[in-house]
Amino acid sequence: MTARPEIEAITQRIRERSKPTRAAYLDRVEAAIAQEPHRAVLSCGNLAHGFAACGPLDKTRLSSERVPNIGIITSYNDMLSAHQPFETYPALIKLAASEAGGVAQVAGGVPAMCDGVTQGMPGMELSLFSRDIIAMSAAVGLSHNMFDAALFLGVCDKIVPGLLIAALTFGHLPAIFVPAGPMTSGLPNDEKARIRQLYAEGKVGRDELLAAESKSYHGPGTCTFYGTANSNQMLMEIMGLHTPGASFINPNTPLRDALTREATRRALEITALGNQFTPVGRMIDERSIVNGVVGLHATGGSTNHTIHLIAMAAAAGIKLTWQDISDLSDAVPLLARVYPNGLADVNHFHAAGGMGFLIRELLDAGYLHEDVKTVWGEGLRAYTVEAHLADDGSVARMRAAERSGDDKVLTTASKPFQPTGGLKVLKGNIGAAIIKTSAVKPEKRVIEAPAIVFHSQEELNAAFKAGELDRDFVAVVRFQGPKANGMPELHRLTTVLGVLQDRGRTVALVTDGRMSGASGKVPAAIHVTPEALDGGMIGRIQNGDVIRLDAEAGTLEVKLGDGILASRPPVVADLSGNQFGMGRELFAGMRAMAARAEDGAAAFG
Repeated sequence: MTARPEIEAITQRIRERSKPTRAAYLDRVEAAIAQEPHRAVLSCGNLAHGFAACGPLDKTRLSSERVPNIGIITSYNDMLSAHQPFETYPALIKLAASEAGGVAQVAGGVPAMCDGVTQGMPGMELSLFSRDIIAMSAAVGLSHNMFDAALFLGVCDKIVPGLLIAALTFGHLPAIFVPAGPMTSGLPNDEKARIRQLYAEGKVGRDELLAAESKSYHGPGTCTFYGTANSNQMLMEIMGLHTPGASFINPNTPLRDALTREATRRALEITALGNQFTPVGRMIDERSIVNGVVGLHATGGSTNHTIHLIAMAAAAGIKLTWQDISDLSDAVPLLARVYPNGLADVNHFHAAGGMGFLIRELLDAGYLHEDVKTVWGEGLRAYTVEAHLADDGSVARMRAAERSGDDKVLTTASKPFQPTGGLKVLKGNIGAAIIKTSAVKPEKRVIEAPAIVFHSQEELNAAFKAGELDRDFVAVVRFQGPKANGMPELHRLTTVLGVLQDRGRTVALVTDGRMSGASGKVPAAIHVTPEALDGGMIGRIQNGDVIRLDAEAGTLEVKLGDGILASRPPVVADLSGNQFGMGRELFAGMRAMAARAEDGAAAFG
C-alpha cells in the first residue's frame, strides 16, 4: 500500500532537498562496500592484534575472509537501570554467533549518562553533547576495520541517536539495534507527579518524595513513562532497525534473551558474506526518516527528537527540517496515550497491542511508507506482529491483534485521540520554537500574558519559593541553548509551573533550552532558535513584555511595535558559572562549535 499523498509530498520534498548531500553520502558508502571483506586489507600483524585475545576457534575463523565477524558497541554500565541489563549481552551474543558459524567481539563501549540522575545538576550541561561523544566513541570502536556487521546495544536519551549517527557514518556495514526493554511497572506516573507537586509546595518532605521516586524507578530497564528513551525504541522499530516486536520486552526474561540471540543470527545473515546483504547506509533513506517522524507524532513522543532526528538524518546525507516535522504533525493522528500524554506507561502500551498494532494501523491508513528496507528484509509489513516465546526457546511471532487491548491507551487510525500529532513548530518575532501539544489541554494552547525573565531554572524556582509567581505570566528562561551552557533539560520547571497552573493561573514557558520527552501539561515553547547567546530575540525580551503563544496558529510573538524588539541592545549574561565543574570545562570547544537546535545542535560536521 502506498502512503497518502500528503506523506508522499513531504517525503519527495525532503528527497529533492537532499539530493546533493545524499548522493555524496551514498558514493562514500559504495566506495567502502567495494573494499569488502574488510579484514582482507589488514596486514598479518594488524590482524594478529585484532584477534590476539580470542580463543582458538575464533582465531581460526577470523583468519578466514569468509566468516562474518560482528562488532558489538555497548552502552553498558551498572549504575543506570536502562543499561545494566547489557552486562550479560556480549556473552550471549558471542555464543549465538559461534553456534551460527560466526564470531562476535566487543568493539568498544560508549558513555551512557542518565538525564534523570543529572536533572537540574551541573552534569546535565554535558548531556546533549554526550550524543556526539557517543557517536565518536562508537566510531573509534569500529575504526579497527575488523567487522562485517555491528550490533548496537543502547536504549536511552542521547545514546541511541549517537549510536545511529555512528552506524550511518559506517553505512557500509549492516547494523541492528538491540534494546534491553523497560522496567516492570511501579508507582503510577500520575501518583509520582502528585507527590512531586506536594513536595514543591512544601506539603510532604524529602523522605516521602524519595519513597515515591524509588517505587517509580525500582529495577532494571528504562523508565516506564514515554520520554526520550522509549521514544528511541519506537523509532528503531518503526525505522526497521530492530527485529520485529523487540522494543518493549522487559529485561532479564527468556523472550528478551531469545530476541537478542535472534538479532545476532540476523546480523550474520545480512553481511556481505551472505545472500541478504543490507548495509545500513543503503537501508535508511528518506522514507525511513519520514516513518520515524510519523511514529513520533502518532505516539506523542519526545520533543528531543526534533533535534536528534535532524542530526541522525544528516548523518545519512538527508536534510530534514522542523517544517517537515511540523507538516507531518498536521497530517498524522495521535493513536497512543502514554504518560505524560495519558495515565498509562509503556508496559500498558505494549500490552494493549504495542508496536505491531500501531504500525499496522498506520500502514493500513497510509501514514507510513511500506516499501522500505529493514534489517528483517523488504517492507514494513513484517513489523505488524507480536513477538512471543516458542516452546523451543526461540522467537515466535503472530499477527498483531485486530482490536486494541485498551482503547484508552492505544486506538485505531479511524478513531484517533486527536486528528493531528503532538508536536508543532511556532514562529514569530522571537524566532522559531517547538511545542509539544499532545499533553496540553486544548484550552491551554493559546496563552497571552506578561513576561518574567530568568537566566536559569534555579532563579525561577527561587522566585516560586519566595511567593513571587502567584500570578499570570510567561516564564522566559534564556541562555539555556547549546552555545550558552550545552542546552540542559529544564525538567525541574515542570512541577513548579504545573502547581501554578493547577491553582488557576495562566502560565507558559518560553526557553532556548530543552524540556525533554517528559514535557507535560504546561504549554512550553522550547528550543527557541536563534538562542540568546547567538543573537536571538529571546535575549532582548524584558519583564512585562506581553507574549502571545498560540499553538493552534503556530505563532510565538512579543506584542511590540515593528522593530522595537530588534532595536533593543542584547542582554549580556554572566555564564561563568557554566564553564567549569563536573567536566564542563572539557566541553568548551563543543559549546563554541554547536549548531543551532533547528539544525540538530551537533558539535561536529
